[in-house]
Amino acid sequence: MSADIKPIFRYGHFISAGAPTQVCVMLILPEIYETLPHKPYCTDDLGNLVIRPRQTAVKMRYIQHNPPCMTHFICLDIDHEHGAMRWAEEYLPPPRWTSQNPSNGHAHIVYELKTPVCTSEHGSRKALDYLAKIQAGLVRETRADVGYTNFITKNPMHEHWRTEVWTKEAYELNYLAEFVDLRPLTKTEKEYGLGRNCSLFDTVRHWAYSAIREHRGKTWEQWYNSVIKHAQNANMMFLEPLPYSEIKATAKSIAKYCWKRDAYHYNEFIYRQTIKGSKGGKVSKRKPVATSEQSLKPWEVLGISRATYYRKKQKNK
Repeated sequence: MSADIKPIFRYGHFISAGAPTQVCVMLILPEIYETLPHKPYCTDDLGNLVIRPRQTAVKMRYIQHNPPCMTHFICLDIDHEHGAMRWAEEYLPPPRWTSQNPSNGHAHIVYELKTPVCTSEHGSRKALDYLAKIQAGLVRETRADVGYTNFITKNPMHEHWRTEVWTKEAYELNYLAEFVDLRPLTKTEKEYGLGRNCSLFDTVRHWAYSAIREHRGKTWEQWYNSVIKHAQNANMMFLEPLPYSEIKATAKSIAKYCWKRDAYHYNEFIYRQTIKGSKGGKVSKRKPVATSEQSLKPWEVLGISRATYYRKKQKNK
């Protein structure tokens, strides 16, 4: 390790054995604990993921670091004996932390985003595409494992790993973009990481643009269920499929977009609103009052507009 590159905090195999786990949780990245899912996936053995409350999950070696449908952290999986320092070798900004396997040196390098990116129907597709390209760029720069899904990470709050905190700073996407080559995702990159979200979205939306026509006259629930089913089938093309929460969010976004913009359903909506309006008008319509302002129109006598009249009236109250 270079003399001028030092972590601001070390944990795990850097400190004496036997330190109380709960004390260490408070020492190492206490604010990170609050960003974890309330019931994250976790495990001590990667072949057997379980869902546990957060206070239990932090005692496991591996933990889900991003909440469902939200990306707070970009994690890079480096299978190299000096994996924790790969960011420095490639002149990348300091990561939030690195968690290294003390037996073989393999590590996870984790960057925190100042502005998390939503991957549900409420998020921006442009922001997600941008994030996917940045993630792919960081993977290329660090020669990280392309197949890593950014779903489970080495728990930085667990004493099994050699964890180093390099900065307290979270980065904006635009800043991280300065360190990588932004280019369209390759076929392989589209099948892993956040590239899967983008690929799933593109695949399902192109199908939905024409499939919506076959659902004219049917209900929203029927259309939505059809989109979910197609999204689930499309998700099976990935070697590491997306979790159901991500599939559901993507399907809902596409289903709502197509349903609102399909000419047939749009015209039906306008027709229903017209019928409701006419019924409401018949019920609420009252006879004109001869002494009301609407009938007397005092603004015409004063030679001013109706808007000016009411504005002055409001001011003089």
